[in-house]
Amino acid sequence: MPQLRVERNDAGERSGGHEHDHDFSRIFGVETEYGVSVTGTEQPCDAGQVAMMMFQPVVSRARSTNTYLANGSRLYLDVGSHPEYATAEARTPMDALAQDAAGERIMARLALDAQERLRRTHGEHAAVHVFKNNVDSSGHTFGCHENYLVRRSVSLKTIERELIPFLVTRPLFSGAGRWTPDGFEITQRADFLDDAVSSATTRSRPMVNTRDEPHADPDRFRRLHVIIGDSNRSQAATWMKLATTHLVLCVIEEHQRRGGISPFASCALADPGAAIRTVSRDVTGSAPLALADDVPVERERTALDIQRVYLAAAQRFVADHADDMDAILPDAAQALELWEQALDAIAAGDWESLAGWVDWAAKLRLFNAMRRRHPDLDPARLAQLDLEYHDVANGGLFGSLTAHHAMRELLSADTVRRAMTEPPADTRAALRGAFVAKALETGAQWSCDWTHATLMLPVRADCELLDPFSPEPTDEWRRVMALMG
Repeated sequence: MPQLRVERNDAGERSGGHEHDHDFSRIFGVETEYGVSVTGTEQPCDAGQVAMMMFQPVVSRARSTNTYLANGSRLYLDVGSHPEYATAEARTPMDALAQDAAGERIMARLALDAQERLRRTHGEHAAVHVFKNNVDSSGHTFGCHENYLVRRSVSLKTIERELIPFLVTRPLFSGAGRWTPDGFEITQRADFLDDAVSSATTRSRPMVNTRDEPHADPDRFRRLHVIIGDSNRSQAATWMKLATTHLVLCVIEEHQRRGGISPFASCALADPGAAIRTVSRDVTGSAPLALADDVPVERERTALDIQRVYLAAAQRFVADHADDMDAILPDAAQALELWEQALDAIAAGDWESLAGWVDWAAKLRLFNAMRRRHPDLDPARLAQLDLEYHDVANGGLFGSLTAHHAMRELLSADTVRRAMTEPPADTRAALRGAFVAKALETGAQWSCDWTHATLMLPVRADCELLDPFSPEPTDEWRRVMALMG
């Protein structure tokens, strides 16, 4: 297992200093791969063709299927013809949620534009479907990856022992759910995960990828790349997924600084892969999960047991840092309340009360209602409804739930619209977004990545944007902007 690079001076401290070395500030990001399909065509047209049609406006503007947008996000066509949207850097889970919701709207707009052009050549009933989910009808999987900036003091061994049990049991409230021939599962990714922690990307699919690309000062930070999560349609579920993971990471980071016995020492799992498959098939949260041999307690715990350990530690952390919560996590009290409500509801067998914000509960309630009304319902119809729930372009099911206030929304339509064109104002995304907007406005040739913005014509100039926390213009950035007129 690769080890993290940590540079310390003789006193045991990192050389130099950074204002966020010892606080609980964090950068959040979400990368979402979308599935694509087409129906109703009068002649053959596969998903790859449709994906390329979706990206024709992108290519005409950026000369590539890989580009950055004025809202600071990255938009690209990934391997396997999966459109992917990576949010701009955000300082809060709510800002990351707004960026993620903007990505849904951007994908829908690309799909409907492609659909209009497709109907001219493939028939008036051609429909382009873009799925924000993780499994297609052929059983292929694609991801929703969360990114968290963490301090270098947190080792990979700590991540494996202390964070993985939380991630494995988190689907109790963050799972997207799916209908399978073998029955309902609460998370879409469980059957496709191999290792707990790994740097591999092709031969195996880990829960946390350890490839060391911090997109920040590598001596101080690393980017925790979480692969285990589902793509959520519920805004509340997406926000909770980010907010609760942030609180857990805060507890882990604080423990690394203070030392002593970790509050999560009793949760290490013997086999995380087997555990998440057990969790996925158990809507009661009560199935026993085997713990690691060196855990100094009983050999088994349930998903609910493990989640309550994490919840209690997060509650203590919030209480201990009450004066700093506005900076650490706005609305922390709401996150803790929803977290506790979810665990209590599942423990009481009342998972249906979570259907207003937990994706798997909303879908399972719908599926059960359909089967009560139609006892002989073809399972293929349930699979179709499952996909429709995730279709951001032509799916009506999720939109109907929100329109009837059956699914909680945290963002206004105006907030989402603004996030489609405006980056978060308090991270370096503000600088990247302004650069992209001006380059497009002036017709300059340009390129950028997460840490650089490069002007290629009319003259070549480059600026580095290494600090993800900083929206402050540098002299290099001002020079690049000035060269565009």
